[in-house]
Amino acid sequence: MHEETTETGMSEHAGPSVPVPGSAAVLSLKPDCKLVCVEYPGYVVNVEKMLETVGGEPGVSKTYSEPSRRLELNYRPQDPYCHPLCGNRFPCTSLLLRVRKRSRKGSGAEAQVDMEVVGHIGTTYKFQGMGDFQYLAVHTEADGAQTSLYDKILLRQPEKKEFFDKEVPLYIPPPIFSRLDNPVDYYYRPDIQHREGYVSQTVSSENLIGLSRARRPHNAIFVTFDEKEVPSKPLEAAVQNWKRLCMHENDSRVEQQMREMFERRPIWSRNAVKANLDIHPDKLKLLLPSMAYYMLTGPWRSLWVRFGYDPRKTPEAKIYQVLDFRIRCGMKHGYTPNDMPVKAKRSTYNYTLPISVNKAVPQAASVQEITQDRGQPMKPAPPRYKLKEPTYIFSEDTLPPYRQMFYQLCDLEVESIKKLIHRNDGKEEECNERDGWCLPRTPDELRDIMSSMIKQNIRSKRPALFHPKPKRKAAAQEPESGEEEQDEEEDEDEEEYQPSEGSDNEMETEILDYM
Repeated sequence: MHEETTETGMSEHAGPSVPVPGSAAVLSLKPDCKLVCVEYPGYVVNVEKMLETVGGEPGVSKTYSEPSRRLELNYRPQDPYCHPLCGNRFPCTSLLLRVRKRSRKGSGAEAQVDMEVVGHIGTTYKFQGMGDFQYLAVHTEADGAQTSLYDKILLRQPEKKEFFDKEVPLYIPPPIFSRLDNPVDYYYRPDIQHREGYVSQTVSSENLIGLSRARRPHNAIFVTFDEKEVPSKPLEAAVQNWKRLCMHENDSRVEQQMREMFERRPIWSRNAVKANLDIHPDKLKLLLPSMAYYMLTGPWRSLWVRFGYDPRKTPEAKIYQVLDFRIRCGMKHGYTPNDMPVKAKRSTYNYTLPISVNKAVPQAASVQEITQDRGQPMKPAPPRYKLKEPTYIFSEDTLPPYRQMFYQLCDLEVESIKKLIHRNDGKEEECNERDGWCLPRTPDELRDIMSSMIKQNIRSKRPALFHPKPKRKAAAQEPESGEEEQDEEEDEDEEEYQPSEGSDNEMETEILDYM
């Protein structure tokens, strides 16, 4: 590794050095000597200290072995709070020359210059980012004096209890400084110019965000569980928006299909609609508000209800209630979050670190031959936007596509679950916001049954995840009470599943489409 490179135009197929009149020279290359260049952002006096700031030769070699990784440079290698500079990797075609100039003092002869090609460079690391993201472990006193905290917060050797009981000023370094280490031009937008006579809206706590953004013209009607009446017809603007967009024969056909769907079943989830209709998502956003209203709270939250239909007054609407189901994980259930067969769609841990670079990989082109005979009719085109059935239907032998799902009770195709739902048919007395027309705690019982089925399904497909628990050796005396068993149950309860960070919250996503 060298910190300087000299580029010159030479022939890679050169032979032995031959004197050439003028300033040109012909040198032989060493094809086996491949070098990596690091353009160090500083004046190098001590090479060993310079290498220490980039992790030494092992650190550079490790970075070079990973093409998507950037080279880290720490000006204070011994400081764990030093924020590194990151060098970008660039391909290059350069040569490293060793030039010697020999001359005799006092003689008038010309100096003799010898040049030798040490090797050729194919990769260069350049530090182009800013190095001012630093946060030192110091404390500023009231009089302006600064005190170092490194000896008080760094554990350099095993210490006694007194070390941890000492009073230390609060020091909380930021977990991340910036996702970008290069300056970016921020283009400020000019003030919005309104027409003469425009009256600005009053600013309240409900519309502080996105004042300069136009409201999305979908004209959906939102209804909460506490509202006394439900809308009987859509907004006129919603109808006009769909008529303006409905220009093709296929749009009219899809509209008729959706009308028949709501006549057959008055309440639908958006996933269920997308699994039964082949319609572009943008067009679906305009068609749904003209057919149904959206429930925000209660047992039918996040569902679309036909205009004029009030599920709170109809016990038969029990089968259309929503069930918020989330796959449980933990040692109690037999597998950890990393081993869960249903991966998260999003996660806060899946972000690009400043020391790594993601490059788009070109997709390979594919060619498909058309062998259709001219006399035979062409096959209908496959649906482009239609979802698969398992996106909204739960069965005993399938896994949910996401870790969090919003199922309707009528789409749970398991006999034991259906019996649990219909056990109070004809005896419904009151519809409450939590359980709807079902008996109290029915959603919790349904989740337990579904979780047990998923666990058995995973056990049959991936038995390696479920290891038998080793039996404890028998003690000399049995415990006098069930304290030990109680402790084990408490430990298992602590491992109860929490909502996944990567869950796809369908309700929030759908509301944002119309706000």
